[in-house]
Amino acid sequence: MQKQNIKTHELLQKWGLHNTNVFRNPSVPLIYQLSMQSTEETSTRPDSINSTGALVAYSGKKCGRVPKDKRIIKDQVTEQDVWWGDVNIPLSRESYNEVEKIALEYLGSREKLFIIDGYAGWDSNHRLRIRVFCTRPYHALFMKNMLIKPTEEELMKDFNGDVDFYIFNAGPQIIQKPIDGVTSEGCVAVNLTERKMVILGTQYAGEMKKGVFGVTHYLFPKQGILTLHSSANEGDGDVTLLFGLSGTGKTTLSADPKRKLIGDDEHAWSDNGIFNIEGGCYAKCVDLSKEKEPEIFNAVKFGAVLENIEYFSNQTREVDYSNISITENTRVSYPLDFIPGTKFPAQGGHPKNIFFLTCDAYGVLPPVSMLTPEQAMYHFISGYTAKVAGTEVGVKEPQATFSACFGEAFLALHPTLYANMLAEKIKKFDTKVWLINTGWSGGKYGVGQRMSLKYTRAIIDLIHSGELKDAEFENFAIFNFRIPKVAKNIPSEILNPRNTWKNPDEFDKQLQELAQKFQINFKKYEDKATIEIINAGPKL
Repeated sequence: MQKQNIKTHELLQKWGLHNTNVFRNPSVPLIYQLSMQSTEETSTRPDSINSTGALVAYSGKKCGRVPKDKRIIKDQVTEQDVWWGDVNIPLSRESYNEVEKIALEYLGSREKLFIIDGYAGWDSNHRLRIRVFCTRPYHALFMKNMLIKPTEEELMKDFNGDVDFYIFNAGPQIIQKPIDGVTSEGCVAVNLTERKMVILGTQYAGEMKKGVFGVTHYLFPKQGILTLHSSANEGDGDVTLLFGLSGTGKTTLSADPKRKLIGDDEHAWSDNGIFNIEGGCYAKCVDLSKEKEPEIFNAVKFGAVLENIEYFSNQTREVDYSNISITENTRVSYPLDFIPGTKFPAQGGHPKNIFFLTCDAYGVLPPVSMLTPEQAMYHFISGYTAKVAGTEVGVKEPQATFSACFGEAFLALHPTLYANMLAEKIKKFDTKVWLINTGWSGGKYGVGQRMSLKYTRAIIDLIHSGELKDAEFENFAIFNFRIPKVAKNIPSEILNPRNTWKNPDEFDKQLQELAQKFQINFKKYEDKATIEIINAGPKL
């Protein structure tokens, strides 16, 4: 114990920190106790415990990521390879140093300081050592859940000195002076060259999780490892990857009682197969119920973190999952082993099937389509979905959007680099790719109905059993998808979305409008795409 204390003191000194009340890798019960005792000014409600034992915390004014506040340090190294633009906004090293100074001064002045150590990546040959400094107990428990927990032996061996990536979370501290390149009171600044990240002006825990994901998107591809914004599960030796942005169903559909969960959000694909980057899950809670999502519902227990929820009553502490008065982006974080049947270690072989989940706000895409390899590349690069309410500040209802690689916000390098890597792996391992619409049917958003989860699950079951690939298919106009005419346990009229609309002419108009959006969006990638991939897009 004495050795640990001395080492922790040295870790603090490296960053000019001299806190005396430091909790390095505290136990879950201790975090709960400290959370209840916290006197820190966080401008949020106090933490509490819900009726099933989860820690309940609030992130304050910002209940989602703030992409406009994200900055990447532009230096001689990153200038050449980072995909600069709206996703990766540059910040000078000088400005970064100012931001980091504010964060370290804040962290060093707090009554309590938490240090959390953990890995990113379940493949022991390809993992990053992460160290988090934070002041809020809930942030400490969140990262304790989301990182892969080292053994005592690994802590002494791998975390006794410098690590691969540092997070300085000073989220309760806002920026109160002008800094060149910083445009608000908040800043999420990532220094890829020095492998550091600073958080100021936002207490939303998801910023830490996505910061780790972003650095793997930069470092892993340089080692020939493809990073993927996907969930993954495994049946009888067959692995499935599910792609999709927040709210499209990745977490829900990957938690399948008939299959082992590998992970719900972030994966990497190496020459040995796929592996989860995370040690936990960060699931949406809006309208959560035991009937619809029993695995996630039952994971809300001691050790989990509920973020930004409301109770039916403070006396009962029973959560009202339908209450979105704080935000629609209510969340729960829990370790992977809270889901029964999770595979450990969280790794698998090469995928047999890949699902592109899209939340089609226009209501014109089929519930399931089989894609050719060229169509797979076109739709991976396009990444069509809808921004779903609550996952970003300012988004109130779904909006049609394109997000390259189904995760544009997290890409560090150009989308075509990831797309080319995926193309090679799909062809090499004969992986089948399916486009699945979890959005609207029978009309666009506001008119039609959200696709039934029951039918989406049934479609996925048919793919896993091998039945659907042997079905009779027909061509779906304009997009030229192959769609099944009949599928067991699925009403045949929903398989072709045109049949679900009251006015076929209105459907055709909406379909053409969406096809035009695809074509316009893809123009920015045409200079680096092959003619085969370009021709795999919709034809008007």
